[in-house]
Amino acid sequence: MITAFHNALIISDGQIIQGKAVLISEGKIVGVVPDSEMPGNAEKIDLQGAFVAPGLIDLQIYGTGGKLFAGKPEEAALEQMENDMLGQGTVGFFATIGTNSNDIVETGIEAAKSYRAHCKGNFWGLHLEGPYLNAKKRGAHPEKYIKKGTLAEVQRWIEMADGVIRMMTIAPELQDQEVIDYLNDHGVILSSGHSNATYQEGKSFLNNPVKAVTHLYNAMPQMHHREPGYIPAIFEERPYTSIVADGIHVDFAMIRLAKRELGDKLFLITDAVTTANEGTYQHQFTGDRYVMPDGTLSGSCLTMLKAVQNCVNHAGIGLAEAINMASLYPAQLAGVNKGKVETDFDADLIVFDENYEVKATYIAGKQVG
Repeated sequence: MITAFHNALIISDGQIIQGKAVLISEGKIVGVVPDSEMPGNAEKIDLQGAFVAPGLIDLQIYGTGGKLFAGKPEEAALEQMENDMLGQGTVGFFATIGTNSNDIVETGIEAAKSYRAHCKGNFWGLHLEGPYLNAKKRGAHPEKYIKKGTLAEVQRWIEMADGVIRMMTIAPELQDQEVIDYLNDHGVILSSGHSNATYQEGKSFLNNPVKAVTHLYNAMPQMHHREPGYIPAIFEERPYTSIVADGIHVDFAMIRLAKRELGDKLFLITDAVTTANEGTYQHQFTGDRYVMPDGTLSGSCLTMLKAVQNCVNHAGIGLAEAINMASLYPAQLAGVNKGKVETDFDADLIVFDENYEVKATYIAGKQVG
């Protein structure tokens, strides 16, 4: 049976296409054809002029709806995130745990493994942001838990995780090469963040094998004309680089600069948190942002579609390219067959209107959320 989405504006690979239908069968996109060529026996779904785009992908989010997985890592928090993300058009996410005690990290690993067996499909695994960071650029991460990685510890976590650890943010300049190589060899996406790397250090490890950078500009040395620092190395080496497009963590002028320099390697994350009154990260909402009890800026209150809207309205990035930043580029980094509305891609889609209101989310061609 073929399902045909028609009467839509199709966003894919940097273009907006009119007058065509998206054909879906067995969870895959099997064609994008003129409306007049829709199969007669297809189940036709009229999208009433809305946008249909690749589903959004968030590789860094800590919790939603009052359940902070990063602070209390339990299956109920993952279920809350899955449901909320589906309602927001996000078809894939990495639940993130910040720098914390080994007990919290390992409890999170066990919860993620257990939940993976019955998840709805958009929970893809864990992103550990820390604890192997640089205390000089710790941001909201507590210094008492920041440490250097050891081969014994990463082996323990990777073996315990059974593939559920998908990404780790580390300060590569402080880690032994054997730790970096072990994580890379076991399929963990290595991202540099909360790092105090110099220009030369960045040139040495970016894409070799650290293939990503976490929340550009935040928690890293800033540029100086005599001491260029890490950011020019990022611009030159062009790894996949995430950014928080809320206008609070990063000014929109700096997002425009990053886009000019990084092009198709700059991608969006929410870095989103939720209110918490217990544990290591007691995020409090103060009107337009989350802060720690001491006033330190913490995670965002973004959704992925809001980040797209901000890029369009404030950073001078076209809608189709902003969708790439929220879908195609993180899909490429994560190594999944998503991010385009094209033949042979997974039928994981978002439908939204001109006001950036989500109308429907589809995973494998089935409406969810």
